Amino acid sequence: MDFRRINNLPPYVFTIINDLKVQGRRAGHDIIDLGFGNPDLPSPQIAVHKLAEAVHNPRNHRYSASRGIPNLREAMVRYYRRRFGVKLNPETEVINTIGAKEGLSHLMWTLLQPGDAVLVPSPSYPIHLYAPLFAGAEVREIPLSIGSDFFTTMQDRWQYSWPKPRVIVLSFPHNPTTACVDLDFMQSIVDFARTHNVLLVHDFAYADIGYDGYTPPSILEVEGAKDVAVEFYSMTKSFSMAGWRVAFMVGNAEVIAALAKLKSYLDYGTFQPIQIAATVTLNEASDYPEEVCDIYQSRRDALCSGLNRMGWTTDPPKGTMFVWARIPEPYQHMGSVEFASWLVRDARVAVSPGVGFGPGGEGYVRFALIENEQRTAQAVRQLRQTLTHLSPLVSS
Repeated sequence: MDFRRINNLPPYVFTIINDLKVQGRRAGHDIIDLGFGNPDLPSPQIAVHKLAEAVHNPRNHRYSASRGIPNLREAMVRYYRRRFGVKLNPETEVINTIGAKEGLSHLMWTLLQPGDAVLVPSPSYPIHLYAPLFAGAEVREIPLSIGSDFFTTMQDRWQYSWPKPRVIVLSFPHNPTTACVDLDFMQSIVDFARTHNVLLVHDFAYADIGYDGYTPPSILEVEGAKDVAVEFYSMTKSFSMAGWRVAFMVGNAEVIAALAKLKSYLDYGTFQPIQIAATVTLNEASDYPEEVCDIYQSRRDALCSGLNRMGWTTDPPKGTMFVWARIPEPYQHMGSVEFASWLVRDARVAVSPGVGFGPGGEGYVRFALIENEQRTAQAVRQLRQTLTHLSPLVSS
């Protein structure tokens, strides 16, 4: 049978590492998993308690609203006002999605068709590359690395593309590279989009995960953003609610309405008790993201200092729950899949191969900050025992 939309998908390289991890654990080995960005921190207690309460009310077992219940959208409006100083209309500028991946994928269906083009950073979170492809569009990649002039490169790619891309997908702080931007960058790209009639789609997955005084900016904070931009905010990382699948698209009212129309044909929204619990969490646990961020920062410090001491030079990221590390020179020839596979088998530490985020990720691996400091330190010790060609720092 011909499965037309998936026939041309490349092998999902992360399954190679996952299979090796499973094999190791079945053999009785303790594999420390720093590969999959699956938050290990518990969801807020208030969310759990409210969910349990709402589930016992049979009225909440019926179909819900695909746009999100009004109280949930209003809670998102209040959160954006407190957190970013951004005013939103809950009726026209906010929609609830069943996770950001669902929302972004369906949004691409409303924006793109065969013959259209979209600009996407490379390397990139896989759905940013494949959601436009599922819609039949052509993806033009924008090379992205920490310290690079991404805006200039983006302008060049748009200028020399034909047809002209009608959508630019962004995500800062960026997964996997951890690159961060400021409000001046956001203003520049919004001005560009207004001049060239381009829609900006900003996946703000790590909105609340910034370190060392860095505060990630919302694209909607800058002048004119609502004319040309929408933004996805997820409760997955900020509130450690990954399995709950609660996210929002906010911004341009016309784009919100288009997604709402499509979703009205596709779903009846998230299970209503989850929406009720998310509403209470946004209203009453707004400090929780700060607690989460502090924990991730301590893990970042433990991992990066440990890697640097063993001779694996790594810059601490300013945001996200990841560390993006170039494969050490003695092992560069292996490539990211072979190197990551070797680490699972020999060091018993799982990381994500960079090429899994697109060709631009080759030569790197990604660490996820999903183990406590003790387990992270143990992972560093195991890596040190395996990576024998590195030169550890000698303390004086």
